[in-house]
Amino acid sequence: MRLAIMQPYFLPYLGYLQLLNGVDKFVLYDDVNYINKGWINRNRILVNGQEYLFTIPLKEASQNKLINEIFLSNDPKWRGKLLKTLEQAYKKAPFYSTAFAVTEKIINLDAEKLSDWIADGFRILVDYLDIQTEIVPSSSLYQNTHLKAQERILDICKQEKAVHYINPIGGMELYDKTVFEQNHIRLNFIKAKPIVYPQFKNEFVPWLSIVDIMMFNDVTTIQGFLNEYELV
Repeated sequence: MRLAIMQPYFLPYLGYLQLLNGVDKFVLYDDVNYINKGWINRNRILVNGQEYLFTIPLKEASQNKLINEIFLSNDPKWRGKLLKTLEQAYKKAPFYSTAFAVTEKIINLDAEKLSDWIADGFRILVDYLDIQTEIVPSSSLYQNTHLKAQERILDICKQEKAVHYINPIGGMELYDKTVFEQNHIRLNFIKAKPIVYPQFKNEFVPWLSIVDIMMFNDVTTIQGFLNEYELV
């Protein structure tokens, strides 16, 4: 079985979804510390031809809390503001109607915890993109928070009887292929290939949220993008 483990990111960029699509089971690593100014509750879209960073407001977020201990803001206005920003940015995009409907459904999900909200959103997103990967939260299964870093990843792999673990390319300095091989697990890192698609008539801005890709491409095209990577 091929396995990947990543913190839950809201409407992530293509590389994240390539990783999710490339494995049999994807573990949402929700019982590790929240990262301020990371990508858990932030992402980028295209506004007037430029990248625009949006942030999902949270309640008393702290790096001293686990991701699954973080709650969404009680302010009811932020969802409407984000949807209005998306509407104004993309209403002339070729696949706006279908992409906005999916995104609106995700944003308006009724959840209090950030991790639950993101996980529920992933289920809508993978259904739209016809991704067959099983998604599970780490907090519900493995009972190994006493372990750290590579040891914990290895333990999850063993519990899942994984023979192949795939990690984002940024983790090359964190994980040792020899150690994984000694545990009879193949370790690879996923490296996304450059993807370019029309964004109105602007100069292309890469690595935006999957929302941007959905606005400008149909599902069949996106499914092709999901396979544009190499394992190193």
